[in-house]
Amino acid sequence: MKNMLKKVFKHWEVFLVVFLVLEFVVFGTANPKFLRTKSIMNSIVNYISVCIISLFVTMVMITGGIDIQAPSIIGLTSIIIGVLWSDAGLNIWLSVAIALVAAALCGALSGFFVAFCGVQPMVVTLGGSFLYSGIALMISGMSATPAYQGISGFPGKNEAGEYISFRFLGKGDVFGIPTQIIIYVVLILLCAWILHRTKYGERLFLIGVNQQASEYSGINTRATIMSTYVLSALSAGLAGVLVTSNVNSAKYDLGSGYTLAIITAVVLGGTLNTGGKGSILGTVLASLIICFLRYGLPLCFGVSTQNLDLPIGIILVLVVVGLEIAGQHMLSSLFRRFKK
Repeated sequence: MKNMLKKVFKHWEVFLVVFLVLEFVVFGTANPKFLRTKSIMNSIVNYISVCIISLFVTMVMITGGIDIQAPSIIGLTSIIIGVLWSDAGLNIWLSVAIALVAAALCGALSGFFVAFCGVQPMVVTLGGSFLYSGIALMISGMSATPAYQGISGFPGKNEAGEYISFRFLGKGDVFGIPTQIIIYVVLILLCAWILHRTKYGERLFLIGVNQQASEYSGINTRATIMSTYVLSALSAGLAGVLVTSNVNSAKYDLGSGYTLAIITAVVLGGTLNTGGKGSILGTVLASLIICFLRYGLPLCFGVSTQNLDLPIGIILVLVVVGLEIAGQHMLSSLFRRFKK
């Protein structure tokens, strides 16, 4: 059993590709509507927040940290945009810029406590999730629009009915490909380059393996760790912008319920929760697996959307246990070799 797990986790991305193909085979056989290109793209768009944020949470977890505050930053970003544009009368793009700066500051605050104060990442980001959700609710109370309704009516559409300006981010398309998917692909390439082709990426892996040794080698580990939380928060801010543009509504709770899916996507992608190992490709594949699982189960097998967290939770537990068993086996093998 341990030998089998070792082989599977050694080539984890290949396993994820096989799993993804099986999803298409099973769901496509059960209901041919699943294979429609437009439906597939729409399912990705509906899940784009998790896909984008998981890319940058991967960097956080490679350093040995964790970030569960990103969903609350989605809502905070969204309501800041809405209130500044609708109630303060600011230009929509200036409102977006201010909201993204606010998101970055949230990440910097949490990152500071983790990196410079030595507080456990889980504690900091859990507290951050409550803090930023509370701030978002408070800002929502400043609007003339009731919080439960959401601020709507963002620009815009032209006379031809085409999405332009702010709404183009969420509802537009280029040659039939939704703008959000194009943004996601660009971010995948950017994150893959940063993590696997730059010295910054190398530092993240080194910190995850041994932070103290990385410090002795001349790496500013504290600033590097803090930067990952800033990037994660910025990605949540971008997700908030895209979701607001897509649904044409700014609400303080837009990101609620995403935490489990984000962490599952990163862990399922092969990133160790103890740090030191992970890949963007694995995270992307895992995100798509979860995305199509949530899309295919209701469409093909009539599973209620309220019960979709159950299979995701089961996947998370199985992968964590499998990684732990495989990791223990590899460590014991190394120990035996060293002993010889």
